[in-house]
Amino acid sequence: MKATLSRGRFLRQSLLAATGLAAGLHASAEVTSPASSGTAKPASPLLPCGKIGKLNITRLILGGNLLTRVQHHREFKYIKNLVVSYNTDAKIRETLELAEASGINTVSVNVKPHVTRILGEHRKNGGKMQWILYLTCDIEDFSNYATEMKQMVDSGAEAIYIWGCHADKYMVDGRQAVIARALEEAKLLRVPCGIGAHDIRVVRETEKLQLPVDFYIKTLHHHRYPSAARAGEAVRITAENPGYWCRDPEEVITCMKAVRKPWIAFKVMAAGAIPPQNAFPYAFKSGADFVLAGMFDFDIEEDCAITRGVFARDHSRPRPWLA
Repeated sequence: MKATLSRGRFLRQSLLAATGLAAGLHASAEVTSPASSGTAKPASPLLPCGKIGKLNITRLILGGNLLTRVQHHREFKYIKNLVVSYNTDAKIRETLELAEASGINTVSVNVKPHVTRILGEHRKNGGKMQWILYLTCDIEDFSNYATEMKQMVDSGAEAIYIWGCHADKYMVDGRQAVIARALEEAKLLRVPCGIGAHDIRVVRETEKLQLPVDFYIKTLHHHRYPSAARAGEAVRITAENPGYWCRDPEEVITCMKAVRKPWIAFKVMAAGAIPPQNAFPYAFKSGADFVLAGMFDFDIEEDCAITRGVFARDHSRPRPWLA
C-alpha cells in the first residue's frame, strides 16, 4: 500500500465517509498516513530557496488554513467537519514534522492559541521550521494590535505580515493610514514585514505610497477549472461560490511584473480546485517567488516533488526573481 494519499483519493474517501463508512476510512487513513506509520523516512534536502531579508526560505511554504482548521468548502458543508475531525492537534504536529523532513523550512499561519502552542512544542522538540505569522484581531484597536504583533515576534516569528482581509478593507477604502500605522509599528520589531492581499489594488496603493513593506503575499490562480467563475461572474474581489480568490490573474501578473519586492503567491490551487501539478508551475512561471500552499500530511511528499521538478526544469519567466 502506498504511503501517500493523492488528493483524488482523499476526495473519494471523503465522499464515502459522507455515506457512512467514516470509521473504516479513518482506520485506513491511520494506516497510510506517512507521519503515523512508524516507518520514518530519512530527511530530504531542503527544497530550492529564496531570500526575504536575511531569511533563507523554501520556495514552497506550508500554508496555515488547514492547520487552523479553516477551509473553503464551497457547497460541500460536510468538509468542515471532516477537516476539523482529521486535523487534530496531534495530526498538526505530524504535518509540521513531515513538512520539515520533506524539505520545507517555513510555515505561514494565523496566530491562534492551539497552533501557537503546537508551533512552540515543535520547536521544543528540535523543530527548525521558520514562522511567518499574521493577526486577524481588530487592527483599529491599535494598542492591542501592536501588543499582539510584539508577542508574535517575542514568541519566535521570523517574519510577520498584515492580513490580506485587513489590507483589502483599508487600502482601497481611503483608510490607508490604518495600515501605514501598523507597518510603522511592525518595522520597530526588526523582522521582515509584508502585506497580504486578494485585491491587486492593495499592491498598487502600497507601491504608490511607498509604504515600508519587505514582501507581498498576493493571491494568484488561473480560471481554467470547472467551478471557476464564468465570463461576467467575477464581480467581487473573492467569492466562495463560484469559488475564486484571484479575480483577474492577468492583471495581477502584469502589475507584479513591475514590483521589485519578493512575492509569495497564495490560493494558487483555488482552494483545491486546481491540482498542484498545474498550479505550482503556473504560479512560478507567472512571476511568484514563493508558493504558499495549504497541505494535509498526505499532500506534502507529492507537493515537494512537484516543486523540485519545477526548479529542475527551465523556469524562464517575464518577471525576474526578486528573492
